[in-house]
Amino acid sequence: MLTELLQQGVDSGGFLIIQDCASYSGRRLLKSLINSALHREEEVHVLGFEVSEEELKDGLKITHNQRLHFHNAYADPLGWNDNTPFTVHRFCAEELTRLMRTPHSKPTTLVIDSLSWVLRHVKCPTVCRTLHQLRKGGAARAVVGLLHTDMHQRGTVGSVGHLATCVITVSPGTKADEAVAKITKRLKSGKVIQDEEVFSIQEDFTVALQCRANQSRSKHAEPGEQEMDPAANLTFNLRLSDSEREAKEKLALPFMFSKEKKTALLCSGPGSGQIVYEPDANDDYDEEDPDDDLDV
Repeated sequence: MLTELLQQGVDSGGFLIIQDCASYSGRRLLKSLINSALHREEEVHVLGFEVSEEELKDGLKITHNQRLHFHNAYADPLGWNDNTPFTVHRFCAEELTRLMRTPHSKPTTLVIDSLSWVLRHVKCPTVCRTLHQLRKGGAARAVVGLLHTDMHQRGTVGSVGHLATCVITVSPGTKADEAVAKITKRLKSGKVIQDEEVFSIQEDFTVALQCRANQSRSKHAEPGEQEMDPAANLTFNLRLSDSEREAKEKLALPFMFSKEKKTALLCSGPGSGQIVYEPDANDDYDEEDPDDDLDV
């Protein structure tokens, strides 16, 4: 699924979040998504709060830089100087729509690096409302954001993640150059698809898919764990030998009747009793209504 997202991009009107933590940064994967969008000849607008323009463009192909627009909020994110291009307090749908106006008619992707910086200075409901307006307003074909989950409370992460159509949670893998991506994608039909993949990012920011995460775990499992018998060290035996299993199958259970026993119970033999009822003259019995004598 990760390769599909990089090749085809986020669906129109979609919102993708890369969730990372202190143990593994998701910025390299974010740059891979930017690189893929530029290869698809999309216009990419980046709100840069955490890294400079030089650091963000480092490693990206220079031929695509004319379609990469960096809005510098790194130098003065809080607007303490009056000459800053963009500040966190201008994070609203109107300002972002104005920033993304270009003479080209190509699809536009908005990249927010990072949402954590915005959430630290703007209230969460305001950020969620702006993201929702960007998705529905049509100024950007898709929105991609980086979110550091260990910087926020669980409710904040859940509120922003609820708006996303795709969430990629990255964590370190078993090898130094590998990482694990847990992907949750919500389709327009309402169906939710989940996947977990092991990947690595090359120097040119291309993503190489190693294997499925469950395949990796079984591949690196110890031989002793694969052959471990849970009933090996018990004080009683849970297994049957061939002779014990044969004796068990031949055993007649008390609630199961054989054919001979059924015949003996259903057929009356000599000496068996029988109850015969003969009504007398005082009985008021109606054959058409046997319950006529009941006061119901």
